[in-house]
Amino acid sequence: MAFALYIHWPFCLAKCPYCDFNSHVREGIDLGEWQQALLADMAHEAALTGGRELSSIFFGGGTPSLMAPSLVATLIEAASRHWRFAEGIEITLEANPSSVEAANFASLANAGINRVSLGLQALDDAALLFLGRLHNAAEGLAALDVAQRHFGRVSFDLIYARPDHTPQLWEAELARALSFGTGHLSLYQLTIEPGTRFATLVREGRFTPLDDDMAGDLFALTREMTSAAGLPAYEISNHARPGEESRHNLVYWRYQDYAGIGPGAHGRRGGFATVRHRKPENFLKAVSAQHHGIADIRELGMREQAAEALLMGLRLAEGIAPAALARRFGLAETDLIDPAKRAFYTAQGLLSTRADRLIVTDAGMPLLDGLLGELVPAGLVGA
Repeated sequence: MAFALYIHWPFCLAKCPYCDFNSHVREGIDLGEWQQALLADMAHEAALTGGRELSSIFFGGGTPSLMAPSLVATLIEAASRHWRFAEGIEITLEANPSSVEAANFASLANAGINRVSLGLQALDDAALLFLGRLHNAAEGLAALDVAQRHFGRVSFDLIYARPDHTPQLWEAELARALSFGTGHLSLYQLTIEPGTRFATLVREGRFTPLDDDMAGDLFALTREMTSAAGLPAYEISNHARPGEESRHNLVYWRYQDYAGIGPGAHGRRGGFATVRHRKPENFLKAVSAQHHGIADIRELGMREQAAEALLMGLRLAEGIAPAALARRFGLAETDLIDPAKRAFYTAQGLLSTRADRLIVTDAGMPLLDGLLGELVPAGLVGA
């Protein structure tokens, strides 16, 4: 079973209105102190999982592409001592597409990063302004060009179903995105989450979200175009050439173990959920006192793990194997999936069965949240 490592870098060196780490902007970061803290945090996880084969490492968080390449190299080297690296291990770094960060790409590639995920978000300046991004379209595309010259694998994301986003506009934008030749695209519908800036703008009447029917049309168009271009959807919002799927994210979606280190990092390993202290200062204090940054660790019951595995796995084009999951968690198949609901939604064309796998169809994917609420028994989710 695959195992992954997530390394969270909490610092943004420039304020970003779209980012959740504005309060973490810091001046004069002591890299030596942070290196020792992250190494200690990693060693704690390795003591519990050491010897396993590591399939991927992911550097995420605030602005990890502005991490010192020497720190990145040190962390990768330490991971190689704690775990066995899988052949062709995927080592991804999340990056904002700014010229400042792009200037660091060559050094990061030399440090061991072999895949980069760029937050382009949109390909025109008006949309980027609406989304609250600091880069403009030209700067984003320049960063993409630099990334493609330095990394073997490149992904970028776009947000569609924006206000007044017509099929014609999205078709042109997506066609342009596909023309750049990356092997992976993350394409997300704009969602209005409570408590966000977008929710405030909607409440104030400053924009009207796209209606569900139009958003559904854009979803279908997205799947049609990416499939035709050789990057079919392998997850509800992620598209890749065969073999270029994100190995790291597949660990999450297949409900496999991963260790999370650094401020605010979450982990799942050995039936336990871990959460690190979120504030950098609290994280450092915890590492100093207890040699790791864990703020909370909780054992997950089998029913809770089964519910999480279902909610994640049904996002995938490959679906889930109910019988295998039932054996894994010591439950009956009927505990996992309501058989009457399964039969009903299969008849509606929203589910299909291939061999031993239950799969949400293309018609069912736009309705996934509601479908999950119907399929997964309430007693399982509330376990």
